[in-house]
Amino acid sequence: MLEELTAVFPILSCILFLPVVGAIVLWLIDDEDMVRSSTLTIALVELALSVFVLLRFVPESAAMQFAERVEWIPALGISYHLAVDGISVLFVGLTAFLSVLVVIYSWDTIRHQVKLYMMCLLALETTTMGVFLSLDLILFFVFWELMLIPSYFLIKLWGGGADRHYAALKFVIYTLLGSVFMLVGIALLDINYHQWASLHHSDHAYSFDLLELLTVPIPMSQQILIFWLMFLGFAFKAPVFPFHTWLPDALLEGPIGMAVVLAGLKLGTFGFIRFSIPLLPDASKSDTIVTVVVVLGLCAILYGAWMALVQPDFRRLLAYSSVSHLGFVVVGLFALNYQGLQGSLLTMINLGFSTAGLFFIAGFLYSRQQTTELSAFGGMAKQVPLLATFFLIIGLASIGLPGTNGFVGEFLILLGAFEAKWWVGSIAVLGVIFGAAYFLWYYERSMLGPLGSSVKSTMSDLQLREMVIAVSLSIMILWIGLYPSPFLRIMNGSVQALVDRLHHDKTAALEQSITERR
Repeated sequence: MLEELTAVFPILSCILFLPVVGAIVLWLIDDEDMVRSSTLTIALVELALSVFVLLRFVPESAAMQFAERVEWIPALGISYHLAVDGISVLFVGLTAFLSVLVVIYSWDTIRHQVKLYMMCLLALETTTMGVFLSLDLILFFVFWELMLIPSYFLIKLWGGGADRHYAALKFVIYTLLGSVFMLVGIALLDINYHQWASLHHSDHAYSFDLLELLTVPIPMSQQILIFWLMFLGFAFKAPVFPFHTWLPDALLEGPIGMAVVLAGLKLGTFGFIRFSIPLLPDASKSDTIVTVVVVLGLCAILYGAWMALVQPDFRRLLAYSSVSHLGFVVVGLFALNYQGLQGSLLTMINLGFSTAGLFFIAGFLYSRQQTTELSAFGGMAKQVPLLATFFLIIGLASIGLPGTNGFVGEFLILLGAFEAKWWVGSIAVLGVIFGAAYFLWYYERSMLGPLGSSVKSTMSDLQLREMVIAVSLSIMILWIGLYPSPFLRIMNGSVQALVDRLHHDKTAALEQSITERR
């Protein structure tokens, strides 16, 4: 049924190219109000298509669905191959959802070069969708690199900080540096495939297709080398500690819309679970690699939380909290068990609602006080009760309060960490404590207590567009927190397939033992 639908209507291609086509159309429009309304219409249609894919997606399945494949450069084994599975399909919906909210937020906060800004947003949405939809590694790499163009201009031209030019350049340099290593790793994967194809007289001499590369064995020594090359590419983008230094600058200096994308869409850690772990299973579970990566994850959890605890600026606090949350994701991924992988994948989705939501809150605060410094706040709940309420809901999700989405993901990660190594879980749980400390510390001083001397007496509460954003995020936070089953069912099949691939030797030994007993 899905194959027939895809043959008639290539929905993934429509999702992929609709935003960039819309950006080209915007170039022909001069009226700023029409530019805004057209952008919102395009984003809403994109969201509708993404929701359609989610509704038609077959849960509990590891199969690649809605697949589209066309030979692109046959001589080099490069193809235009799109598909979604339980690992990627939720990211498609999340990207479309956040894009709509960013457009709504930008409606009256972006006042100069509106058309160019909206074009950059739509171009960024296309490149991000390309990262999540691509199964060919070269196609993936193309979208991975193209993301830098709209990202650079969004930070440089619409950032509010004095150091936005430096932050934009630093972001690009760090990402390009990591991409060099990743490209070498991709080339080595293709070389290994070519050697295998030559020995087995395969019809395809070269291939960068994920599904074909998964069928080819890779020697352990090559796996380790390729793993570290791919790791550097994804670690710089994630960013994983200690490659995180570009993140606070970009999140502080760039516009809120860009901060939402950077903090809400975990592209680097997605790369680990999409490519590194399944393609390089033996290297991924080697003791040395697991120990190094898990220790980096634990360092990120503690370092990010400690740094957030002493930040007087809310946006910088959120930047370091993002580093801490990414540490949890890395620990869960490299627990390499079902609970850890499932928890990490769900946490990546959750952060798109909670962390991105807190950046929207930071934008709301900035629009009222022209700063997010703690010294400018105090007792604001008396004047803006709705803003204070949604600030609390989204913040409690960020620290993993039971009943919110953050609790479900962090609980599964800690469960997987304790199952893998008890000491890893014991250290990681400290991050939950520090996370509660830095958020509640900031919230208490900014929203509660006596009214701050710097707080404007005429401050207004949430406007309609801000309410739409806050309510939408809160609904998703409570939905996943109270009833996560639909989201877990979507990813379960793919996560189980990945676990089986990682522990194929143990599974085979167990099946052999059962057979012998019979």
